[in-house]
Amino acid sequence: MIALAIPINFAFADRTKTKRTDTTNLHLQKNKLISSKPYTRNSLHLALPPLKPAATSNTKINVIRTDDKLLTDVQVYPNPITDQINVKYILSRNAIVTVKIMDVLGNDVVTLLSQRIGSGEQSFTYPINNKLSRGFYFIRVVAGTESIIKRISVL
Repeated sequence: MIALAIPINFAFADRTKTKRTDTTNLHLQKNKLISSKPYTRNSLHLALPPLKPAATSNTKINVIRTDDKLLTDVQVYPNPITDQINVKYILSRNAIVTVKIMDVLGNDVVTLLSQRIGSGEQSFTYPINNKLSRGFYFIRVVAGTESIIKRISVL
């Protein structure tokens, strides 16, 4: 009985062979290629290559989005200020940067910086040497259309 079952299995196995891939089932039947895909309504069929398990890629993709912040991480130190102002900030792309000190009423007192700056972390130091009297002031950092205002006190 076993001797009879083995040739029958080989006859059926030779007649229809099935090969599976990630996207479709392919049936080989007597040297004809027949594709049987599951039907899904309103879908886009994409043939993707099979992925290897634990395959990683070290390719970096940089995408510039228009809704990203241009100016981030603005720091003014030390606060309160005695002899010099240190300003540190990060630009995501090249821009014209203006840094001004304003009084409590919003009047411009001193312009510390006004120039085109490259992307990345930027910092500068400005000595105040009796240019500001004691009191509260605001530092306004403007890059492109974005601005950040920090409050400082001068001793």
